[in-house]
Amino acid sequence: METYPTINTIISDSPIIAFDKIDGSNIRAEWSRKSGFTKFGTRRRLLEEIEKPLGEAISLIEENFADELDAIFRKQRFERMTAFFEFAGENSFAGFHEIEPHKVVLFDLHQYKKGILPAREFLKLVEGKVPTPAVIYEGKANRDFVHSVKNSTVEGMTFEGVVCKGGYDSRNRLISFKVKSQAWLDKLKTKYVNAPEMYEKLK
Repeated sequence: METYPTINTIISDSPIIAFDKIDGSNIRAEWSRKSGFTKFGTRRRLLEEIEKPLGEAISLIEENFADELDAIFRKQRFERMTAFFEFAGENSFAGFHEIEPHKVVLFDLHQYKKGILPAREFLKLVEGKVPTPAVIYEGKANRDFVHSVKNSTVEGMTFEGVVCKGGYDSRNRLISFKVKSQAWLDKLKTKYVNAPEMYEKLK
């Protein structure tokens, strides 16, 4: 099963689409034309439904996404896809989850042997058909935009920040990077005031 690629540093001069960053945990699900969705995992390992709370993501995907994505993938004649979801609840923070209702939201798709779909292709394929993060900006990630994200003044942005995505660059690397709000970073720093190495890892 494909793992999610490393997100790059800010690229200010390339056109991007900025999506609201949902504060949750990365969940992946593998689909094939032969068997449908059969394999699920966290960012780095396989996942079973009995595991709490992340195991809840499996039934949420099966109930709310499997049929719709299966139909989309078959119509496009895909052979194998990996779907990436954010698993979160109202009080989720930095990968930690409370005992409360949770949801999953589709944020990226990886086509077998081709890679992550560019942002506009992803939206064309699934927007309006399954839940995805809100698009809150299109343009270049210039200084004013980055400043507004850090100060939480971008309309439609929730707490953590944004994920900016574009197409592939001249070296065949997908343009993708995060911008975090200062308020979220401050909360993270407070949580790990006695463990600065965790702050550096998660920020």
